[in-house]
Amino acid sequence: MTIRSLRLPCITLPALFLASCATVSPEARVRAGLIDAGLPPSTAGCMAERMVDRLSLGQLRRVQSLASLRNSHIGDLTVDRFLYKLRALEDPEILAVTSKAAVACTLLR
Repeated sequence: MTIRSLRLPCITLPALFLASCATVSPEARVRAGLIDAGLPPSTAGCMAERMVDRLSLGQLRRVQSLASLRNSHIGDLTVDRFLYKLRALEDPEILAVTSKAAVACTLLR
């Protein structure tokens, strides 16, 4: 091996590590989506932590899309109201995982 061939990995590996740090984790995105939907930050953080390991990325994106349903006139969204809106996604797995997370996080607060 030449010095030139060793230089390329030494330059690209740190760049790849920096790029991976710059991306937002799925948990952070879900937490932000739940907060944007109107859930209190503490509940949203707790729920996101429990949901990311149990739902696919596609399912997490669908949950995150509920942020667009927030009505700015109602203030904080209750967990009951959020679960009601979640049923509209018509995905039993999303509903089950999110319901369990909501109950656990509401009881832990």
